[in-house]
Amino acid sequence: MKFSRLVLPGVTMIAATYGLARFSFGLLLPGIKESLDISEFVSGLISSLFYLTYCFTIIYSTVMTTRQGPRRMILLAGLLAFIGMLLMAATPNVWVLALGVILAGGSTGLASPPYGAAISLWITEGRQGKANTWINSGTSFGIALSGIGAIFLADEWRLTYLIYAAFTLLILIWNFRAIPKVRTGSRSELRFEKGALSIRGVKGSIPLSVASLTLGISTAAFWTFSRSFIEVTGNYSDWQLSGFWVVIGLFGVLGGFSGSLVEKRGLSLSYKLGSLAIASSSIILAVAPENWFMSYLSAAIFGSSYIFLTGVLLVWGIRVFITNASLGIGIPFLLLAVGQVIGSLFAGLLIGIWGYVVSFILYGLVGMVATLIGPKKSRDAAACGSG
Repeated sequence: MKFSRLVLPGVTMIAATYGLARFSFGLLLPGIKESLDISEFVSGLISSLFYLTYCFTIIYSTVMTTRQGPRRMILLAGLLAFIGMLLMAATPNVWVLALGVILAGGSTGLASPPYGAAISLWITEGRQGKANTWINSGTSFGIALSGIGAIFLADEWRLTYLIYAAFTLLILIWNFRAIPKVRTGSRSELRFEKGALSIRGVKGSIPLSVASLTLGISTAAFWTFSRSFIEVTGNYSDWQLSGFWVVIGLFGVLGGFSGSLVEKRGLSLSYKLGSLAIASSSIILAVAPENWFMSYLSAAIFGSSYIFLTGVLLVWGIRVFITNASLGIGIPFLLLAVGQVIGSLFAGLLIGIWGYVVSFILYGLVGMVATLIGPKKSRDAAACGSG
């Protein structure tokens, strides 16, 4: 299959599910909180639903993708994102908002594993790493688009979600036409079914799992509360607040080059650089949230390092679970989300008790701990612990 035929619709679907349906919530949260009169703790609780439902759906998607192929899960992901954002746009109360969040969050879990499987089926082996990391960078395009939309729509968060839902419907139709079916008895089906779902006895799976969990915890506060953090300083206009989010997305596109850096410098060094950068972003924001240059610098570092790191985890996972690409993506992304569930729940609580500055420093320190966990240099060439 032609590289662009699979990668371009994949980028847009990840942009819709991750960027619009999931991570834009942090940008729109201040307006939602004011309209529905919800506290920081409830905000953190609702935010954790994105990650919690993601945990369930990524397990389901990994299993079903292995059994049935990628097409059905990709289309279901787009459908859930579309319905979830419609509910969020029309919500009369916090309960309907939570239902919309559950569906929108679930869409992201459904989307990731099948694209890894689709790439392993229809993209030549030498271009699979590049295809995976560029599809993964679709998150950044979605975040940038959500930030630009917020600049023009200001506090019209209901209209914003309605427009996002319309975009998602178009993207769903594109993927419906672009993703092939896995035909019974085909060579693709035989290749696809050889993957195993078990992680037992797989070398390298433990450090991969612990690293993913720790990174998830360390990034949760930034995704959910960074925009609220700089807003409470009173030093930013509406367009500057939205611009902060645009910076996260635009610099996140740089994360698409993670596959190239892994190939040139190795997985171990790439992981350490990414985790150190993402830890520093929370600490930089905590030091000077009222300074637009420092806050935008923090956003740039966070955006680029988050997408970069998820790309590194993606490559690491596929190398560890070398016979099953969907499992190689599913395990680290699942545990990243588990960490974000934990991190979101505690972030709202800690901010309520100690405030933003102390909380963001603590989350930055968790990110520093993550730098100590990762693939070993000796394992880079040997499937990063898989052999």
